[in-house]
Amino acid sequence: MKKWIVAATLLSFVHTSYACTAVNLSAKDGTVIAGRTMEWAFDMKWQINSIPKGTSIKLSAPAATKLPTAELATKYAVVGISPAIIPGPPALLEGQNSAGMSLSGNFLPGFTEYQTVTPSDTAYVSILEFGTMALGMYGSVAEIKQELPRYKVWYDASLPAGPTPPWLHFVFTDRTGASIVIEFVKGQMRIHDNLANVLTNAPTYDWHLTNVRNYLSLSNIAPSSVVINGQNVTEVGQGGGLVGLPADYTPPSRFVRAAYLRHLSTQPETRAQSVQLMGHILNNVDIPVGVAASKDGDKVVSDYTQWVAIKDLSNHQWHITNYQNRTNYLTIDLKKLFDSGKPGTWLVDELPYQSIDVTGQLTKS
Repeated sequence: MKKWIVAATLLSFVHTSYACTAVNLSAKDGTVIAGRTMEWAFDMKWQINSIPKGTSIKLSAPAATKLPTAELATKYAVVGISPAIIPGPPALLEGQNSAGMSLSGNFLPGFTEYQTVTPSDTAYVSILEFGTMALGMYGSVAEIKQELPRYKVWYDASLPAGPTPPWLHFVFTDRTGASIVIEFVKGQMRIHDNLANVLTNAPTYDWHLTNVRNYLSLSNIAPSSVVINGQNVTEVGQGGGLVGLPADYTPPSRFVRAAYLRHLSTQPETRAQSVQLMGHILNNVDIPVGVAASKDGDKVVSDYTQWVAIKDLSNHQWHITNYQNRTNYLTIDLKKLFDSGKPGTWLVDELPYQSIDVTGQLTKS
C-alpha cells in the first residue's frame, strides 16, 4: 500500500511542476546581485510586503505536540514577496533584509520531507513562517548556517498552502557574496554551499552539481575551422562551443544553462553592468505562457514567468517586473522602506508599470 501512495504522490507532481531559477553575480567593484524568476501555473496574487524592524512574529509547532507558540521581535527590517492567496502573515518566498541578505524559495517536489517536531523540541517554525523568521532574525549567511540547524522546520495539512503543498528549498545570499542552499530531505535539514551560484527546482542541489559534469566540453570559444578530406570547413557563425547546451525548461536544463551563462559571461565592472547582465541571463530561462504545459485529463495548465526580481544586496535596491511588463523593470529603493519603519503591502501586478513612448521626440522637426 505504501508503494502505491508514493507512486500516486509522485504522479501528482507531473501536473504541478513549477519552474523557478535563481542566480547570483558579483561585480569587480564588489557589488553583489541576486536575481530570480518566479514561475507558477496559478495566479497566486503575489504581494510585496514591507516588514519593519521590531515586528512581532510567531513561531508555531504542530497542534498535536501541544507546544507553545514562540513570539519574537525581528532584528532586521524585511521586504519580501508572498502569495496573498494564503491567509495569515506573509509566507515569504522571496526577500531581502536591512543587513543585505536575501532569500529565494524554489519549488522542490518529490524530494522535500520536512522535519518532525516532538514534544521535547524547543525551537520550531512552520514552513510558512520560515522566510520571515530567517530574514527577520539573521543578517548573514554565516549566522544562518550556525543558527538555523537549531530549528525544526515543519509542514502538515493543517497549514493553508494554496493550490499545492509548499515543497520548497531555499537559497540565501548575503552582501559578501556568500551563498548557501537549504533543503529538507528525508526529514533532515541539509545545507549546501552554493558552489554554482544557481538554484532551480528538483532534483536536489547535490544532484544538479553532479549533472553539470556532463557538460564539461561546453565552451565560449569554438574552433573557427576544421579540415575534412583536405577541404577547409569554416564555422557558420559564433557560438559553436555551446552546441549541446540544453534549451528546454526542465529544472536540470535551466540549472545547466544558467550556470554556464553565468560562468562564461564577462565579469561586470560595476553595479549597473551587473544588473544588466543578470537581466540577460534570466531572459534565457523566461517562460512564455503555453510553452511549458501539462495535461490533467482535459485540463491544460502552463507555467509562465509571473515576475522577475533583481536584488542589489550591496545598495538595498530592487528591480522588479511582471509577465505583462517583462521588458520594463521598476526600481524600488529598499533603504527608504527600511528606514520608514512602516509596514505596507502592494500587489506585484498592480505596481505602476509604464512603457515610455518617445515617438514625439523623434519626430520633432
